[in-house]
Amino acid sequence: MNTFQELGLSAPIVEAVRQLGFTEPMPVQKEVIPTLLNQQTDVVALAQTGTGKTAAFGLPLVQKTDHSINKPQALVLSPTRELCIQITKDIKDFSSNQHQISTLAVYGGSSINKQIQALKRGVQIIAATPGRLLDLLRRGKIDTSAIKTVVLDEADELLNMGFQNDLNAIFDTLPKNYKTWLFSATMPNSVERIANRYMDNPIRKTVGTRNAGSDNVTHKYVVAASRNRYEALTRLIDVNSDMYGIIFCRTRRDTENVARKLANDGYKADYINGDLSQSQRDRVMKRFRSKQVRLMVATDVASRGIDVEDLTHIINYQIPDDLESYTHRSGRTGRAGKNGISIAIVQNNEKGKIRQIEKTIKQKFEYMEVPTAMDIQQMQITDWVDKVKSTDVPKGKVDQIMPTIMNELEDLSKEELLRQFLAVKFNGSLEKSSPANESHPTNGNAKTKSRGHNNIAETGYERFFINLGKKHNLKPGHLIGMINDETRTDGIDIGKIDLMGSFSFFEADVQHTDTILGAFSRNVNYRGNSVTVEIAKPA
Repeated sequence: MNTFQELGLSAPIVEAVRQLGFTEPMPVQKEVIPTLLNQQTDVVALAQTGTGKTAAFGLPLVQKTDHSINKPQALVLSPTRELCIQITKDIKDFSSNQHQISTLAVYGGSSINKQIQALKRGVQIIAATPGRLLDLLRRGKIDTSAIKTVVLDEADELLNMGFQNDLNAIFDTLPKNYKTWLFSATMPNSVERIANRYMDNPIRKTVGTRNAGSDNVTHKYVVAASRNRYEALTRLIDVNSDMYGIIFCRTRRDTENVARKLANDGYKADYINGDLSQSQRDRVMKRFRSKQVRLMVATDVASRGIDVEDLTHIINYQIPDDLESYTHRSGRTGRAGKNGISIAIVQNNEKGKIRQIEKTIKQKFEYMEVPTAMDIQQMQITDWVDKVKSTDVPKGKVDQIMPTIMNELEDLSKEELLRQFLAVKFNGSLEKSSPANESHPTNGNAKTKSRGHNNIAETGYERFFINLGKKHNLKPGHLIGMINDETRTDGIDIGKIDLMGSFSFFEADVQHTDTILGAFSRNVNYRGNSVTVEIAKPA
């Protein structure tokens, strides 16, 4: 079946799809749509992010909706408000030739009273986040008597984000004669349990290899110590001048810090995380979609709903703790048949995670060196030469001044002329990229390097004093764990640790000096002892 009409979709829907610019169904749509249209059954569909899953369930939902019944007939549950809004927009597009069908997005962070008023006017399809939907159900504001279909979109993420109890309560509230369509990029045990508990002998559809990554995405990794991670990131951006992508961080704090550094360094970057209000998120996303912002720094949770098809790159600033999240991250690029690149920045001791991800996604990673300044320079020159070759030269004024220029430059050979142009265009950066001036992000293990104390310029480390030692039963692992707990991160590179009797010294990435001092300025206790941390005095 190579057309949407052959899948069994009605003429108005086929025309709406054509108006959206789609001519041929994607594999998940070919596999799933006929089943959803023709069989009254529960369905589990496993397919990667960005493979057309929304249309795979959205088109059948529109066709199966009875516009003469002014009650909710379908619920679509998604993990985030961004995804909820995007699904609503897509379903409205699919039903653009059937104006009697009304779709409503209900999610937290928006006026519940306005949502209640819209429900009173009548809707047939509701796209919702679990928390707000459950709130409306408990208030008795949603008539569930006509519900025939419940869709769980991004089911693995729904459970990863802790919505299990909300889902249980929602299912317990609904009538028993509905069908469940479960869509997921991965199939962990938690999703399998949902299928077993709430679905009746579902038909299972898998597009591609289970839990595998998209064939359109090339996976690469670079190795850099924690203190050099940001420099490695900027070099990756510089060597890919057309980069339009998402940079994933583990924490909200990291998204803000990285985005601000990038913006201060002249990159078109912004961030999105759970601390932003809905209006702020909408404003940031508008700028990202219009490419006013080309680099979006995001947490895994906040990235759900970023539905942009032409992303060129995904950068994993840190490898996710939940390795299945890597599949979701990399699935943000390589969409709609286009190619994409996913790059992970890892430390030496994280190479094992790369091997684990390879087993999960059934694909190999390519190792690449962190680009040198010379690599970046050569790429910039190549891009400039391509631009020169492809530039249309307007006649008139250029022709008028050509004789003067030719006369001034007639003593220069072609090679000399090119050298002069390159020197004028790239003189400053050419000096920086010379081997003598090269500063390459190291991937060495900080603990094995020989350093002098407090030599920050050479080592990138700050040396700290802590008023705990061997007599307090302090061990290196305890100290590192305490630093991670108090700073609420595990991304700080720790160097040499010297345990003394009643006190100790430790080294940490100088970029995190303020973070460490701020964290331990609060009332911190270790086994009943008040903890003091300060910068060590020079030896």
